[in-house]
Amino acid sequence: MATIKTHSNRRSFLKLSAAGGAGLMLQFSWFSGLAKNNPNADAAYDLNGYIKIGTDGTVTIASPNPEVGQNVKTSMPMIVAEELDVNWKNVKVVQAPLNTDIFTRQIAGGSRSINESWDALRMAGATARHMLVQAAADAWKVPASEITLDSGVISHTASGKKAEFGEMASAASKIEVPKEVEVKNIEDFKIIRHSQRNVDGPDIVTGKAIYGLDVYGDDMVFASIVHPPAFGMKLSSFDAKEALSMKGIYDVFTIQPYPEDFERGRFDVSAFPELIVITGDSTWRIFKAKKTIKVEWTPFDSHEVKFEGEDASDHKVPSGKENTDDHYAEMLKKSKENAKEVRKDGNPENAFSNAAKVIERSYTAPYLAHSALEPLTFYANVTADKAELIGSIQTPEYMEQSVARRLGMSLDQVDIQMTRIGGGFGRKLFGHYLLEAAVISQKIKKPVKLIYTREDDMTFGAYRPTYHAYYRAALDENNKLIAFHVKTGGIPESPLFANRFPAGTVDNYLAEEWAIESNITTAAFRAPRSNFMGAVEQAFLDEVAELAGKDPIEFRLELFERAIENPVGEKNDYDAERYAGVLKLVREKSNWVTPEPSTGRGVAAYFCHDSYVASVIDLKMEDGKPIISKVLCAVDCGIVVNPVAASNMVEGGSVDGIGHALYTILTLKDGMPQQHNYNDYHLIRNYDAPRDVEVHFVESDIHPTGLGEPPYAPAIGALANALYNATGKRYYNQPFMIDVEEKYLQKEETV
Repeated sequence: MATIKTHSNRRSFLKLSAAGGAGLMLQFSWFSGLAKNNPNADAAYDLNGYIKIGTDGTVTIASPNPEVGQNVKTSMPMIVAEELDVNWKNVKVVQAPLNTDIFTRQIAGGSRSINESWDALRMAGATARHMLVQAAADAWKVPASEITLDSGVISHTASGKKAEFGEMASAASKIEVPKEVEVKNIEDFKIIRHSQRNVDGPDIVTGKAIYGLDVYGDDMVFASIVHPPAFGMKLSSFDAKEALSMKGIYDVFTIQPYPEDFERGRFDVSAFPELIVITGDSTWRIFKAKKTIKVEWTPFDSHEVKFEGEDASDHKVPSGKENTDDHYAEMLKKSKENAKEVRKDGNPENAFSNAAKVIERSYTAPYLAHSALEPLTFYANVTADKAELIGSIQTPEYMEQSVARRLGMSLDQVDIQMTRIGGGFGRKLFGHYLLEAAVISQKIKKPVKLIYTREDDMTFGAYRPTYHAYYRAALDENNKLIAFHVKTGGIPESPLFANRFPAGTVDNYLAEEWAIESNITTAAFRAPRSNFMGAVEQAFLDEVAELAGKDPIEFRLELFERAIENPVGEKNDYDAERYAGVLKLVREKSNWVTPEPSTGRGVAAYFCHDSYVASVIDLKMEDGKPIISKVLCAVDCGIVVNPVAASNMVEGGSVDGIGHALYTILTLKDGMPQQHNYNDYHLIRNYDAPRDVEVHFVESDIHPTGLGEPPYAPAIGALANALYNATGKRYYNQPFMIDVEEKYLQKEETV
């Protein structure tokens, strides 16, 4: 067994206390906090942040991170339970409360929940195990080294003595917390690497699970907002006489969620400085009343928005009403101008000048709305000395800081409680709606439930940025790749990862970037930046392989062989052997060389969030539409904690990527979003979805890495390559099933 310390820096990681006079309660420093009511159940649970072992042997494990469908509420407690050696059937899982004083990453984002908590969770379970064993050794007067523990039973073979956890819990609570503990050898895992069902599954299918929309409070009023219909606009005046005369409407007023002098935090993204608020006694009535409000809007001037802390900067917000066709024209123009050089290996221009063959291509992707099924909503009850907030949020610890600053409170006066999240995909990283609910409650001095309509959400901003990428590749007379050039940018950011593949595989390499300012607010979207770069890079590499007359997988493997044996540069941020490994596995499992007759087959592989995914897609065209018969994925994400949940994430990420790449686009006309709801914002439907998704994991003992986002990009790349092999046409502009080139790019060519 390996040893791991139970103390971190100057603060003890574990605290020990008796649980109600009986039982063992291990109080994690990153779980601890004030007692809170658990919103995921009818009864109130004393969630002081603990592993709690009752005298009946039941083990309660708190899961710290927000549950957004990635199943961490099951997987994180599994890690604790593994080291504790408890029978999983005796485990009860609860949502831990927020504690920003100690826990530093209690968020759901970046596919890092398991990755960053792995060691801490193992240590927590192992510490509890150590204390139970020591309690038994003291009670039976035998050496602790002779005690064994298995599935919640403590045994001493020589004496034949046995006890269940509950019998030793009280005594264990008096054992001193050790300075270090042993954790299990990986080959001894009994819970980790074995599929466990979602602990909330029964509640979800029976309607008992609590989401943000399910939260209600005594004397609560309902609230809705009206924001400008176009980016670049602000409120001038409004007339709410008709709304105020309607039954059940309490008031109509304005708020400034982020005043001009307010320094925003990392996740305080909001396009509109002032909002109109309608309050009333039901959602139906406030939604009906908001339609009667007469509003005058006026253009805003260019201005700067201030950010504090690690993101301290002045972000310039330009004036004007922006248009999609202008955006594509601006990006095309930028792609032809000089750009910022981020990485350069060798002499790319000389290599291109002397190449036997050169290929160059350009790719685009549009704005995307996250369009999670559960709209933005939050409950807030702000009094003079406390702000209680309950709802769906991916970044509770960051928003706690923003709410405290905005309301003029201390952090310990702000209490954010987490429900399950009905879809996030990055949208609910950005908690302006939580802060808005708090500001409204403080103003009206009542509990409030703020609810966005679908149209409110989709027209408020926080979109995936729109991107453009230009690629060049050069081959010598032997069809060897001798130069590679990528120049990419977007509105308002560049998606470039200069040190990712194929950097390190080619002697002459150039990576450049640019960006265009905009007043369209953007936000992290599942697999940020990778969702574009991984897809287009892999589509382009297939064209390079075709120009070289090589099989797409063999072509990539040749490049990885170079990176393994003699890499170029020292900043390459991927493991070439693991990268090549998923390609070899997907080649084997897909029977790559013999696809089904009349099938377009495409492959792609990408690295992001510290994981490697290769995908093969098989499809046929019927009446001009792709029918995807199969997606096969090979994944290297280190140790797979919960295989069934891991497979679900890979399946979901693949389908999500395919759907957006085929059909989804958000456009702007004079600053106004043109898509408002699911009827005009085409998400993938059941009949468009792959008929089968097959997932294979690389057997690994490496520390777990990200999984919710890595499958997204290679699914799009494999799709683009499969479409080409099915139709003979290359697809450069997302979404593939909409003729973006005809609508926007031909106009750009005149620039």
